[in-house]
Amino acid sequence: MTTMAKTKKALTRLFQRLDSVPSPTDERLAAVLQEWLDRRQQLIAPAPQALMTAGTSAAEKAFIFRKDPDAPRHYLLSSGADAAATLIGRISTGDQLDAAADRRGAVRLRRLFDMVGETGEPILGIFSSKSAEAGPIHTELLVAPLSSNGKSVDAFLASASVQRTEPAPARTPVRWPQPHPMLFAFESSRIFGERVAARLGLSLSPIEERFFEDGEEKTRPLAHVRGRDIHVISSLDGTDRESVHDRLCKLLFFIATLKTNGASRVTAVTPYLAYMRKDRQTKEQDPLTAAYVARLFEAVGTDRLITMESHNLAAFQNAFRCPTLHLTAYEAFAAHFAGLLQSADVTVVSPDLGGGKRADMFRVVLEKVLRRPVAKGFVEKQRSQGVVSGDLFAGDVQGRVVIIMDDLISSGTTMARAAEACKQRGATGIHLCATHGLFSKEAAGHLALPFIDSIVVADTVETGRRYGGDKRLTVIPVTSIFADAIAECCETVAR
Repeated sequence: MTTMAKTKKALTRLFQRLDSVPSPTDERLAAVLQEWLDRRQQLIAPAPQALMTAGTSAAEKAFIFRKDPDAPRHYLLSSGADAAATLIGRISTGDQLDAAADRRGAVRLRRLFDMVGETGEPILGIFSSKSAEAGPIHTELLVAPLSSNGKSVDAFLASASVQRTEPAPARTPVRWPQPHPMLFAFESSRIFGERVAARLGLSLSPIEERFFEDGEEKTRPLAHVRGRDIHVISSLDGTDRESVHDRLCKLLFFIATLKTNGASRVTAVTPYLAYMRKDRQTKEQDPLTAAYVARLFEAVGTDRLITMESHNLAAFQNAFRCPTLHLTAYEAFAAHFAGLLQSADVTVVSPDLGGGKRADMFRVVLEKVLRRPVAKGFVEKQRSQGVVSGDLFAGDVQGRVVIIMDDLISSGTTMARAAEACKQRGATGIHLCATHGLFSKEAAGHLALPFIDSIVVADTVETGRRYGGDKRLTVIPVTSIFADAIAECCETVAR
């Protein structure tokens, strides 16, 4: 992986990063890339007709340009006019790229075609732009080579993901000390980081993220950090492209790099902090991963850590010797549900006894917003070697709307089990609410129960990519909560 500072200077204004080992975050782009890889095999590049088979991701999401035999730098649209229009505006099959309605988009695309033609390898371009009508736009653009004759690259497969981003409104302007604090965010958390930066009236500082062929990677700041107060934003959830361990190591090494190069203070901002579930020994010789992770952050010189809704607040606070700040999204969740519940009788239920305090804290906030009593309840849950058991249920849900509250949803078995228990006892409406929507592959099946009315999570992880197909899903933004917390920490240091 390279940064734009390491590529052609002409691309500096167009792309934030060019990735020579593409890893699209958009699942449909990832599917297009996988289809290209499957058909390439030992060829220079797959043939155009091999990609555009009806029903494939490439046929639905991608478009193809071929080189004009009479003019090498002229490209003609071969197929996929509708897909191309999302990136470069109106264009018809057979038209030259120059005929596209969006001339700026056409220039970007041509330059990527030129580079892919030179290297013979796929490239992922990631860039941001602003539109007066749509606001900030985040674009991922994948371009891969094609070969009609099996001897040379004479066509290009392209696919784009164009998404609006909604930055949180700027808070009351902060009188930043000079020099002002610096914000960094890895590519995996860039959208979240941009929204935090927008609210603070700051910009993200550039990072180089480079992957080596053997799986190692290098990250370094591309701005001077000596003497600066720095916040590094990175959620530590795992994906198909980066495991939890990858992201944890990357963050730890980057913090150490900042300290090595003279940063005065480094705060780790981890919207989701991994490895917090195992905070005590429940079986002989169990690990204490929450404490081990805390020691790792301290070992690399972390001055402060900010996170949201750790699994066990008491264990989290006791694990770290450096200052920590634990945030919750209860007010944001309560505001959301206030518009749905109207005059209904409500019960907040914890899906296990260990989360009872969390559910009760949310219940208190919800009572204040609704200005009426909210009942509480819990479901017994015992887990041993992956087997969940327990039948005890406490609380009144008969004829009431239920909100089942937890810190995270992973496989969905805990939430589904609690929802079934509430339905059996007469609940008239059931809503699932959790801060972190991790959503493993099994979650869709477990949560497909028809009596679950909605699933509400915060945007601490990339939930849309994992579970975006469920129309019951609502993602609540919490970037403003993190921005305000960062501002308060900076103001405290300044005083």
